[in-house]
Amino acid sequence: MSQQGSLGVAVIGTGRMGADHVRRITEVISGAHVAAVVDLDTDRAKAIAAGVEGCTAFADPAEALTAPGVDAVLVASPGPAHEAALLTAFEHDLPVLCEKPLTPDSASALRLLEAERRLGHRRVQVGFMRRYDREYVKLKALLDSGELGRPLMLHNRHRNADAPPGFTDAMAINDSVAHEVDVTRWLFGQEITAVTVLRPRPSAHAPEGLSDPQFVVFETDGGALVDVEIFLSARYGYQVQAEAVCENGTARIGDGHDMLVNAAGRWGGTVTPSYLERFEDAYDRQVQAWVDATRRGEVTGPSTWDGYAVAAVSEAGVRAQTEGGRVEVRLVERPGLYR
Repeated sequence: MSQQGSLGVAVIGTGRMGADHVRRITEVISGAHVAAVVDLDTDRAKAIAAGVEGCTAFADPAEALTAPGVDAVLVASPGPAHEAALLTAFEHDLPVLCEKPLTPDSASALRLLEAERRLGHRRVQVGFMRRYDREYVKLKALLDSGELGRPLMLHNRHRNADAPPGFTDAMAINDSVAHEVDVTRWLFGQEITAVTVLRPRPSAHAPEGLSDPQFVVFETDGGALVDVEIFLSARYGYQVQAEAVCENGTARIGDGHDMLVNAAGRWGGTVTPSYLERFEDAYDRQVQAWVDATRRGEVTGPSTWDGYAVAAVSEAGVRAQTEGGRVEVRLVERPGLYR
């Protein structure tokens, strides 16, 4: 490590998410600095690098990962580019924080699983940032304590103000519901075994060609049922909520009750405009945890197995969208490295 023990990070992808991580590493967290940025849009990469002392811009990830001062990799490029970047990182045995999805499909995720297994040790933390959100962490601790008894159901609401341009039904599963796939597995400690997708009549605000909202149901190997309302055109803002229903009680998060205001004959709070604001603290905590673990020589957090499992469930979800009915999830046997 250079800069008096600071972890030198190469950030691959300098779009909205990558640029936000560059800001986060440079201005918010401790113990790391951005040593390189990578983007096919070289002008964008150079513009970002120019604002960070000691940072170099590259167009080729392979070149960046062999650059002096690069100790670790943060992958924030589009999902289809993740596999090549991760395999290159494996070649140099570099630790990686990879934004979700690990890869866009289970076949490529499985190839990464096998490649990491051949290394003989974990190198990847997948960026499922909700595991670092303070409310989700509290809910996880409560469920693990057993105070409420066994969890029976989990109700999730995932709402966006507007669907991004070009968003498709498949993306509603792969890019949005994928978060609920991961938190279900994490909160309950169970694998998802089947997916069903139901569709009410679409909102008048839904973009052409997009079924919105949708209602997704998971079954788990522990006998729990989980539902997800995914509503991409809810108009009023970005909102994520979850309620666990257990044998001895319930617990709900995401109501946003940090502050309620009474004024002008109305009461209420505010709704965040996007995921970056809603989960800003979770992203900060996630990257700090990755940096701290990497400096200790450890890999923690969501694993390549978690990324593979989410990809497999998401594929079943897309099949349920297109074929209708209940679609079972098939996972390979979990390797010992991830137990």
